[in-house]
Amino acid sequence: MSPEPAYKKSLSEFIGCSPDQFFLYWKGRVALYAALKAMGIKEGDEVIVPSFTCVVVPNAIMYLGARPIYVDIDPKTLNTTLELIQAAVSERTKCILIQNTFGLSSQVDEIIDFAKEKGITTIEDCTHGFGGTYQGKPNGVRSDFSFFSSQWNKPFSTGVGGILLVNNNDFREKVNQVNTDLIYPGFKSRVMLKLLILFNKFFITDRTYWLLVRLYRFWSKTGLVIGSSSDDELNSPMMPEGFFMGGCNVQYREGVKALNKLKGLIDLRKKNAFLFTSFLKENGKYYVDPSLESDHSFLKYPFLVKDRIAFMKKAEQASIRLGEWFESQIHPVHEHFELWELKPKNFPVSKEMSSHMLNLPTEIKNPNKVIQFLKKNLDDLI
Repeated sequence: MSPEPAYKKSLSEFIGCSPDQFFLYWKGRVALYAALKAMGIKEGDEVIVPSFTCVVVPNAIMYLGARPIYVDIDPKTLNTTLELIQAAVSERTKCILIQNTFGLSSQVDEIIDFAKEKGITTIEDCTHGFGGTYQGKPNGVRSDFSFFSSQWNKPFSTGVGGILLVNNNDFREKVNQVNTDLIYPGFKSRVMLKLLILFNKFFITDRTYWLLVRLYRFWSKTGLVIGSSSDDELNSPMMPEGFFMGGCNVQYREGVKALNKLKGLIDLRKKNAFLFTSFLKENGKYYVDPSLESDHSFLKYPFLVKDRIAFMKKAEQASIRLGEWFESQIHPVHEHFELWELKPKNFPVSKEMSSHMLNLPTEIKNPNKVIQFLKKNLDDLI
């Protein structure tokens, strides 16, 4: 079997749907854009999104001339709620984006039922949640569309990569029509991606992590390597040249191999997360409520610190791999929020959370090292 059908088959077996429901892209944000375009989102339309997300989400909406309508989040789940969404819906609302944050889905059925009553299309943002479940069913199978990311630090990695799952058959042919405009990565991009995948496997360790993260970010800004986001994407909501790009065989081959290991990784993430919850709860710090654990795949474990910059320096000195999602309400943008039509003060919960949020690594073999680091710096935690 050739790489693309083999990859779709592996995806479908993991999710429990037909391979024909999957469409593959260079990045997850491209999959989101394809879904929005297929449903006919246009200038003047409104798409409801959480105010605790990545900037590439409002970007994809604004590339089509539509408006992101932000809503606040629940501090317990870090997702938005049905009540907040209901208050934000208008006659111009065409789509509701239901985010899976750090691997947790919440109130999905309630939000989708409400959207159906209003004739509004739904998209699940499962960039953090592939392989996880919500009330016993795989993440991403309930809404009209869902999209996933296989970028670095996602549930499984193909270097970069995006997946669109179309659950509503009425939209499948429309996605095919949209995809006639796709461009595809050239030889240089494919070779660079393969080299980055190999480098990530063999050279990133606890000791090299922080140095290589800084180098990667610098090199990606200069265009020397394939980065998570380009300067264009971080500086304005204008579609960069070459954005609408499909996937390639490098990603598909890597994806099949990565999916074979995913169940074990999810089990490891959950096991480590339970240990972090126990420690943080015992010490009176912010923790993931145990009542949410059955629906949480724990791609990253969120916790709060008083001074993020100072705490990150301590983590680097101790060789602890902390994550920075979401260090901003539209991560990783820190200024000129008006370009994305965001007024940070209007969303106090997401503003507070993004001011203090860091993430513990869950894909590690020695969680006690992390717990001892937290214990040593307990006064710095919230």
